[in-house]
Formats: sequence, structure tokens, C-alpha cells
Amino acid sequence: MEKVRIQDDLFQNVNGEKLEKLVIPDDKFMAGGFAQLMEDVENIMLKDFAAFLNGEKAIPENLPEVKEAVKLYKKVLDADERNKEGITPALKYLDKVKSISSLNEFNENSVALLLDYGMPMPFKFDVQPDMKNTAINSFAIEGPEMILLDTSFYDEDNETGKQLIGVYSQVTSKLLSLTPLSEEEQKQYLADTLTFDRNVSKVSKSMVEKADYVAYYNPMTISEAQEYFGAFDLNSFLKQLYGENMPDKIIAYDDKAVKGFRTYFNEENFEQYLHWAYVNLLIKACGFLSEELHTLSTTFSRTFLGIAKDPTLEKQAYQLASEIFSEPIGVYYGRTYFGEEAKTDVVNMVKEIIETYKERVANNDFLAASTKEKAILKLDTMKIKMGYPDKVDPFYATMKVDENLNLLDTMKELNKIRQLHTLNKMLKPVDRSEWLMPGHMVNACFNPFSNDITFPAAILQEPFYSLKQTASENLGGIGAVIGHEISHCFDNNGAKFDENGNLSDWWTENDCAEFKKKTEKMIKVYDGMDFHGGKVNGELIVSENIADNGGMAVTLAIMAKRNNADYAEYFRNWARIWCMKASPEYVQMALVRDVHAPNELRANIMPRNFEEWYKTFSVTENDGMFMPEDKRLIIW
Repeated sequence: MEKVRIQDDLFQNVNGEKLEKLVIPDDKFMAGGFAQLMEDVENIMLKDFAAFLNGEKAIPENLPEVKEAVKLYKKVLDADERNKEGITPALKYLDKVKSISSLNEFNENSVALLLDYGMPMPFKFDVQPDMKNTAINSFAIEGPEMILLDTSFYDEDNETGKQLIGVYSQVTSKLLSLTPLSEEEQKQYLADTLTFDRNVSKVSKSMVEKADYVAYYNPMTISEAQEYFGAFDLNSFLKQLYGENMPDKIIAYDDKAVKGFRTYFNEENFEQYLHWAYVNLLIKACGFLSEELHTLSTTFSRTFLGIAKDPTLEKQAYQLASEIFSEPIGVYYGRTYFGEEAKTDVVNMVKEIIETYKERVANNDFLAASTKEKAILKLDTMKIKMGYPDKVDPFYATMKVDENLNLLDTMKELNKIRQLHTLNKMLKPVDRSEWLMPGHMVNACFNPFSNDITFPAAILQEPFYSLKQTASENLGGIGAVIGHEISHCFDNNGAKFDENGNLSDWWTENDCAEFKKKTEKMIKVYDGMDFHGGKVNGELIVSENIADNGGMAVTLAIMAKRNNADYAEYFRNWARIWCMKASPEYVQMALVRDVHAPNELRANIMPRNFEEWYKTFSVTENDGMFMPEDKRLIIW
């Protein structure tokens, strides 16, 4: 097979041979790139956890939280008792939901039902920094999670949505048949769950709407919110949680769902909600019961993503321990496998990128001088979180695994501790030292509410970064990713937050108008592109594309300052980091839900905006990787 020319398809030229050989594991929905690094980290940690368990490796004395993680790991591995018990451990929780006889009883005991029985509430909530004053926390509310995750799947002509609801109904029917409910009750509970869910979808934001997170800020007094909540006693719920310290307002992250709350939760359909809560509790509980029930409970989500089968029991054990004890495990991984030399090198790279970014902002041709000054201040005050935290959050010391409890009861206790930890943040100032990602995660992020960037240790390896790679390769890999995260400061969302992370109008009117034109141009570049049987939504992915654009611009500017710059190495490694093969189901789901462009498009579209691309590979208008000059765009 003849190799694709780099001038026609950078992604395929660099990754084609590897993609042909890549096989997606049965328990995954993708392979290559990020997925390969995640699997490598997982394999390292699986070996360590097995060694911890059999005594071949000592758990670090200065990380006692890892000991609790290993206890949870062991509990998942010990499946024999769970296999004998079947659904029995879940019945006390399900029976409690079924025993609720009235709306008043529910309202009077809503917090105990949530914390002690894991009963799903008719809304999701979180405690997050207040966008207008990020020194304090706020109580945020949105609608409950939908079965199909995005409103577009509920459209009458969406065949994928219909097929997925069919799978969900089959699986849920099987699970309900194992409960004490009569056949008639089983059918009613499923029908009511589907009706409740569809009613939620009618008043919830779509993923495109959720991509505009500035629109999350919708403060309401408790009395205003109560008017929308109607039959649900929000005032009582908050008073049960906080007593006299209850907040005086909530933030409606999804104001559509809050304002439409009465349409899916009211006195007349209260029983429908109880049936929905019962079914959701059942599905969640089965994830911690017998191996057979676990597999049945994951069937729908695996179908959604195109995953053939569950991970091995060993992987399930590690993945659960890794999720619940994420920070201490990340610290362990970072201390064990991330070298100080690499950390120092990457921190220096971040500082160089920030300084170069400041130069580019100062020379920007559409911002007013006052706006440039504030933008540079934002860059000057940005905090860098590199590798892993210096210490584990003290909260993890309260997470104890009782070896005498079954897995389901253990998870109920651990989740209660986690929920209370989150809820209690309302009573404290914002802790800006918190990390959004653990050290063993292959990812990176920008936090607009604290103006910081996080690069976990696990992403700082080939092809993103290596001390063995050339400086040009590292700039095309982790350098462009660093520049990407910094650029989120100034994307269509991040640009509305100041150096302290507060929602603030610090741009001039003309600045905003010019930036909006550039944003709309970026949307048009991608919008409507055909991709593996679906269509790209340019509005959904615009913030990430602005960040990719900025990340490439600033690292190419650094390349221009270096005598030994190798642009071919730079662009090839840029394509290499996006190498990925994914299931068709995941690809279609991502087009609807993922705020990032598909990896192939990330690799191929962005370089076309830069003159260096055309010069390096002599790309002309006759080549596939050519973009007319009037469509090229460099924002930062």
C-alpha cells in the first residue's frame, strides 16, 4: 500500500502504518495516543497493586492512604461472596426507596435518603467557587443526568437514540426481574423511568449550550429557586444539610432545568420519580455486586461506547481504587515514576511559553492597550501545577475501608464521606491548592476559576515529552499542549475571567466585537464537516480549537528563535500525539458530546493556518493539506 503524502494528509502520513496495526482492546473503546499511555500507566499500577497485596512491595509509610486503596482493591478481587449473595445486599437500599409513602416523608428525610441510602435526587448538585467571587464557594444545581446524556439523542428522527433506549430497556428489565417487584410493577417502574427521563430531556441544556460555561452563572435566592422547585422542599433540603449555616442562594448551572423542574417533578408524578430513583439506584448498586450483575449493569454504557466486554476483575479492582483514592495514588505514581530532572525541564518550558505568550499579546493587532495589560497580568499571575501535589489532601485520611463490610456497603460509606467533604466546602473559603487532576492521569487542564494550569506526571512521557526527544519534538508535543492550556485563558469562555478567576468584563467593546468575528471564523472552518458518517459541530468545539490555535502559534514562535529548530520534527510529533483508533460508536457519541475536535482533524486542520507548515513541506494549492489564505486564522 502506497504511503499517503504528508502534503495531503499529515495524520495518515505519520500514523497510518501504526493505525493499521492498532487493535482496540475488548475492554476499551480506543487505542493509540492518549489511550496507549493510559494503558501503560494502568499496567504499571496493576503490577504495583498486586505486589502491595502479596507483600512483594511495601506501601510507602508516608502514604497511608494507599493502604486503604489496596484494601478496596482486595475487596473487589474477593468476588466469591458477592457471587453467592447476588442482589441481596442491594435490597435494603431498594426497599427503603419503595417504602416512601408520601411527598412529605420524602422532603422531611431527603438528605438522609441521599447520604445513607444513596437515593438519587431529582437534580444534580455540587459546591464550586462562585464565578463572581472565586474566594468563596457556592451551591450549584443542574438537572439530573439523562440516560442518553445529550438532548439531541431524544429527537424523534434520531435512530441511534431509539436503539440505545431499546438496549437500556432490555438491560433494565433483566435487572428489575431480579428484585422483589411483581411483573406488573417491573413494567411500570421501567415505563415511568423512561417517561421521567424524557421529561428531563425536554428542559435540559444540550451539550452545545453546556459548552458555554459562562452561561452557568445564574444566581437565585433560595426563595426564587423554591418557586421553580415547587413540590420539592429545597429550603428543607439545604437546612438538613447546613442547619443555620445554609446558603442564601444557589447557582443554577442549568437554568433551563431549574426553571422547568416542575414539569418533571411535582406532586402528581411523585410516584414516577420514585420509580426512576429505584431503577437508577438498582443499576448503580449492581456495579458493586456479583460479577454477573456487574456485567449486566455495564451493558448499556458499553453499548454506548462500543466496548465489547468488561475489564478483568483485576482491572476493575484497580480502576475503582484509583477513582476513589485518586489523589494519593497519583502522588504515589508521581513520586515513584516522575523524575525531578524532567519536572524542572518542563516547568522551564512552561515559563518560556508564558513569556513568549506575553510578547505575542503585547504585539497583538486587535486588543486595546488596556486589555493587553490585563491579559499580561493574567499570564503573570498564572499558577503552574506540575506532576503531582506536594502532599495529599487531609480529607483522604478520613477514607477508611472497613474490611468487614461487603463491597456495596463499603462504597456507600466511602461515597457518603466524599459527598460530605464536597458539601462541607460551602462552610470554608476556596482552597486554590486543590488539584483538578491526579498525577497518574494522562491529561492536562486550565482552571478558569483559579487561573492555574495542571500537567499530571502521566502525560509527561513519549510522544508528548521525553528528555530523549529533540527540543522540536517536545515543542510539537507537550509544548503545544502547554500552549493549548494557557490559551484557554483567552478562549471564548476563559477570556471572560480575570487574573483571580472571577467572571469579569475586562475587554473593551471593540475588543469583544473583533474577537467574536475571529471566533465565528473558527466555528465556520469546522462546522458541518463530514466525519465517519457524522457531522462536526463547530460551535461545540470552538473553545478547544481556539486553544489548539494558540498552542501552535506560541510554540512556533519559540521555534523561530532557535537555531536548531526542525519544523518537520515539530509537525510530525504534533500529528503523533493525536494518533488514535476508536470504535464507531464512540466516534459518533463524541461528535455530539465532546468539546474537542476529532483527533484526526486536530492533527490535520490546525497546521494549515501557519506559514511554517507550507514552507516546511512545500505545500501548494494542489495538495490536500492546503488552506486558502483568506480562511487561515491565527488569533493569539
